[in-house]
Amino acid sequence: MGVNPQHAEALLALPVLELRDRLASGALSALDLTQACIARIAAREPEIGAWAWFDSDYACEQARALDARRATGLPTGPLHGLPVGLKDIIDTAKVPTENGCEADQGRVPKKDAFVVERLKAAGAVIMGKTVTTELAFMRPSKTRNPHDTSHTAGGSSSGSAAAVAAGMIPLAVGTQTGGSVIRPAAFCGVTGFKPTFGAIPRRGILMQSPSLDTVGVFAADPAGAALLAEVLYGHDPSDPATAPRPFPRLSKTALSKPPVLPDFAFVRPPGWDAADQDTRDALAELVAALGDKVIEVALPAPFEAAARERRRINFAEMARHYFRYGRDAQDMLGPEIRGALEDGNAILARDYLAALDWKPVLNAALCEIFERCDAILCPAAPGPAPRDVGTTGDPVFNSLWTFCGTPAVTLPLLTATNGMPMGVQLVGSHGNDARLLRTARWLYDWANH
Repeated sequence: MGVNPQHAEALLALPVLELRDRLASGALSALDLTQACIARIAAREPEIGAWAWFDSDYACEQARALDARRATGLPTGPLHGLPVGLKDIIDTAKVPTENGCEADQGRVPKKDAFVVERLKAAGAVIMGKTVTTELAFMRPSKTRNPHDTSHTAGGSSSGSAAAVAAGMIPLAVGTQTGGSVIRPAAFCGVTGFKPTFGAIPRRGILMQSPSLDTVGVFAADPAGAALLAEVLYGHDPSDPATAPRPFPRLSKTALSKPPVLPDFAFVRPPGWDAADQDTRDALAELVAALGDKVIEVALPAPFEAAARERRRINFAEMARHYFRYGRDAQDMLGPEIRGALEDGNAILARDYLAALDWKPVLNAALCEIFERCDAILCPAAPGPAPRDVGTTGDPVFNSLWTFCGTPAVTLPLLTATNGMPMGVQLVGSHGNDARLLRTARWLYDWANH
């Protein structure tokens, strides 16, 4: 392939927006960038294990086609030439999608998922399929943390977070039902963005819990996350969580200057006792540095029940949508999934329906908080990634926001005493994804300058 290692290293260190601009102007070819990613994958994949399926020829073929298109003067898309990784629960036509599950080994979909159609139309290079935990649940995957491979990369979007953190790809797509975007992004030291529930259609993606499943994205910084997420938003009649709405201007808004400096509400969410001393100290320093831009707010008592009610919804819906796995392939499933299916089958319809009623109650309380601030500021995880590859970590500080359906983003702003990255989580109000990303970009720039 003949990729110069120093050239590849310098190229992959550039911000996503600069890569986009160079590709658009012709100063950088899609093939050059793709080959740089391939070289990085070859160097780091053996120790990290971020990929479930990867074929360098497949990636290069797409890049050459994109370069040929640009050479003819035809229009290029907003992601022209940018390599993107896809969590291996997202269907890709003629490319394996095995859901991290032994029972689905050899599965090759005939059609692309909605998000894959959007990525191809936008000119992205589909680099391959990133590792997911088994059926996007809690069983740890082979993926290791790029900062220290003795630590977990999180889950369930472990491969997507690790691949971006290791510089293998500039962008990746994942999903979150509890904390599967925000947590691994925080552990691996990248930006993870979970949009408002229903913003991105889920057609062609493994369904675990239709009331909770949300597509999210990974990038080094919030500007890159906004660029990727914007092309994925839309309406698909096959996904009832989506609805026709104006096309979001995520990228332009994220890059714009806030009309006034953002205000934050610092929240100690339910489960605060799980936060380690590094997290408490780092957040206290951040809050102190932001000064009068932060107010401290306590969540009302009903929020203490959120984790229990979200779990009921998740497990009851999982028991329905994963029924065939429990029926036909139980011996191939890990104990985490088997236990969840057993618990889900025992949930009464009365309790499941009652759990669904909690979402508007919690969001009504959040509306009062968002009248006083641009974003809630809180931890993304109890601490840095555990030094234990037998766990995916604790989603205690993520599942509340997934349950409420609010947009959330984690920024790699903090460092633990052991040198591992820690994330700061910002939460926005329903539908105000662009405003949240603008606030996140402001905080990211403020903290890094």
